[in-house]
Amino acid sequence: MSEIYEHDYAMERRLRDLDPELHRRFTDAVFAIQHVLSNYKLIFPEYTDHTELHSLSVIDFCNRLIGDQIDKINADELYALLVSCYFHDTGMGVSEKDFVEFSAKINFGNYFDTHDPKDRAGTIRDYHNEFSGLFIQKYADLFELPSDTHLFAVMEIARGHRKTRLKDKQAYPISLKVPNGHTICTPYLAALIRLADEIDISVKRNPMLLYDTDNVTDPTQIFHRKMHEMVKDMIISPDHFTVVVKSGEPEVLKGLQGKLNKMQETLDDCREAVNGRTPFEITQKEVVVVAENAAAC
Repeated sequence: MSEIYEHDYAMERRLRDLDPELHRRFTDAVFAIQHVLSNYKLIFPEYTDHTELHSLSVIDFCNRLIGDQIDKINADELYALLVSCYFHDTGMGVSEKDFVEFSAKINFGNYFDTHDPKDRAGTIRDYHNEFSGLFIQKYADLFELPSDTHLFAVMEIARGHRKTRLKDKQAYPISLKVPNGHTICTPYLAALIRLADEIDISVKRNPMLLYDTDNVTDPTQIFHRKMHEMVKDMIISPDHFTVVVKSGEPEVLKGLQGKLNKMQETLDDCREAVNGRTPFEITQKEVVVVAENAAAC
């Protein structure tokens, strides 16, 4: 089986060609943020990769999901999506000071009725998209976002990589107008990053160069790593995602099936939010699972 869309940095190249200044702002932001992304290890030392390598994977998947629709995406949309891809997990490594400050602004609802308010790591894990949005807002000036409208777009797209309601017309307007007259289709871009993050589940998620998986001691993280190791590849075709799975322990396979069920739910939600509201389209309809030996045929 072969991939339909090759990894060719389509968004980055198109942004550079359409608007060199926005491309410069993007590359400068990447340079400034890449070391910040590693801060998650201070809170989650045994978690799967959330560094710039994960961000690159998310961008790669976004490129593949966009496919031939790349010509319909303007420079400001490309900029907002690319920056959001790099910033979407910044909330995983917020400092103690920012944690306290941001927590006062997050609506936790009844979360602490069943969760320990002293569990900083657990709170960050469950609400890290909200912490990411507030991190982006607080430090926007350091990253040279062109306008307050661009800041709003990047915040909401980054927040949208999980949990948020993509049909919320205030958070995700179809045509958010930026100062130069372009519009940003925020629900489409948020759906792309949500799907891209969801499908980054293969064994490639934990680069052997950086992670000594044999030294992981937390039972939950050991289980999650075993699930990642079962997924040998994720292949994107125009009408479906093919998850190539190798054999493994029954309990791990059961856990992986739950994760794949959630992937299908995410795909369904994103398709509904995009195809029904925007001029863009999520063409994939189904998550298909195949055995490793079948994929090799």
